[in-house]
Amino acid sequence: MSEPVLELSGIEKVFKRGRPGEVAVLRGASLRIARGEVVALVAPSGAGKSTLLHIAGLLDTPDAGVVRLSGREMGGLSDRARTEARRGEVGFVYQFHHLLPEFSAEENVVLPQLANGQGRAAAAARARELLARVGVSGRADHRPAALSGGEQQRVAFCRALANAPKLLLADEPTGNLDPATSDQVFRVLMALVRETGLSALIATHNMELAARMDRMLRLDQGRITGG
Repeated sequence: MSEPVLELSGIEKVFKRGRPGEVAVLRGASLRIARGEVVALVAPSGAGKSTLLHIAGLLDTPDAGVVRLSGREMGGLSDRARTEARRGEVGFVYQFHHLLPEFSAEENVVLPQLANGQGRAAAAARARELLARVGVSGRADHRPAALSGGEQQRVAFCRALANAPKLLLADEPTGNLDPATSDQVFRVLMALVRETGLSALIATHNMELAARMDRMLRLDQGRITGG
């Protein structure tokens, strides 16, 4: 059996909240995501799913526990090495698209590639390829404000996949869309993930969407259960 793309073991995270004391958000949370697997992470609001995703994606560090990407432990790495691992191995999608408003759709997909050392011509070709895959190639030169909510989120998917990561982390990626657009955008996301062979951990409140993934995990009281 190959190494999991993502492995979290015994992750703990405590936040200090002033006089009332500390709040333990994660209490020994553990999970494994296999290659090519799409896993739903279901949690009530405030349960710590965003914190878990930030730790998995090397945007935050746990107070205890181990994070491994493709079998490589991340805990002992320098900040620079963690940044390089994050840029090259992890893609992020959030509830709000967070596209840069002054740049076109294509430029928003080009920029993370340039930051990762890719040449401009190759980065532009990759951006056009991804935008075509999600059906917005005709909007490549439009800025985010000129795009619909569904189009903006499709561009955000392309940006997340620009550097060909092994792992996609998505935090309520359709939570800001109406039901019809949410379903359409989710279908696009799943097709893109399947076509590229990505592994994905997708946090969602939508149980119908969660049921369409390979398996479902629940985060409750700081621990992960299920599938």
